[in-house]
Amino acid sequence: MDFTPTPEQAAARDLAARIFGDLSTPERLAAAGTGTDAELWKALCAAGLPGAVEEVGLLGLVLLLEEQGRTTAQVPFAATCVYGLLAVTAHGSADQRAELLPGLRDGSEVATGAFPARGSQLRAEGGRLSGAVPWVPWLRDATFVLVATADHSLWLVRAADVTCDPVELTAPWRAGRLELDGVRAQRLGGGARPGAAYDDVLATARTAFAGLQAGVCAGSLARAVAYTNEREQFGRPLAAKQAVQLRAAEAYMDTEAIRVTAYEAAWRRDQGLPYGTHALTTAWWASEAGRRVVHAGQHLHGGMGADVEYPVHRHFLWGRQLDAYLGCGGEVLAELGDLIATEEESA
Repeated sequence: MDFTPTPEQAAARDLAARIFGDLSTPERLAAAGTGTDAELWKALCAAGLPGAVEEVGLLGLVLLLEEQGRTTAQVPFAATCVYGLLAVTAHGSADQRAELLPGLRDGSEVATGAFPARGSQLRAEGGRLSGAVPWVPWLRDATFVLVATADHSLWLVRAADVTCDPVELTAPWRAGRLELDGVRAQRLGGGARPGAAYDDVLATARTAFAGLQAGVCAGSLARAVAYTNEREQFGRPLAAKQAVQLRAAEAYMDTEAIRVTAYEAAWRRDQGLPYGTHALTTAWWASEAGRRVVHAGQHLHGGMGADVEYPVHRHFLWGRQLDAYLGCGGEVLAELGDLIATEEESA
């Protein structure tokens, strides 16, 4: 395994870091409230970053999402790339790719996904979908939704055809309750094995959002390190205290564990290797360790960490939301165990 970015991946990452750093500042985030930063989304699309994911692959997307997470930038970048561009590229028909990919590349199409299908009440009959999903991230910004039904089929639905009631989450992800009442949909992915497209998209999503969590954690830790180096107590920086150093070191190790497992899962997908267990592994780290890191980030800020308007609080909110979105650690671990057992039986 070689996680060294290619020149194309490094160039895309550096460009993303510059755009996010310039436009997703604490002042702009405060002004945006819970809304999407439309100017930032336009800048990302004008720079060609959504379309670049086709070239840089899932590992490249993970690198880009790390940069988004560092600044908690309020744009539907992960959802559009995972549930739109990568899903349609890998599993769409020729007509679907021709219809959707140009808009996904230039940002005029915004995608999201109603995932996973576990416990889903959605059903498909004759190419029409019915049912509801309690919340879907970025649904209020989406132009189409990738819907997973209980039988692990994937369907494309135009957002204009569904009912969307706004839902406020822990993080400002412009979510909505998705309601479908006999809505016409297009099937995505035919494949020889039923559910193959669903498994790939779900594993891709877990890997990508784990990469986003790695960035959120890195940003939280960077703020904590800066604060504890500047804040003095009894004439010495807080960072000089051993307890502070140990807490920061543990958070750093957790962040690196999220990052390296996300890199491995993404690299394996790009190489055409099985990566379902690896995606679950990084999802577990992102959920369990991610929660620890954002709590540590607030704790290391002392009383300032309790200020909901202080920048580190955004990392806390995003970290907890990603923890919920990826699934609680015990749930993910149980699914990983079942998958390993199934693979061993079929070996």
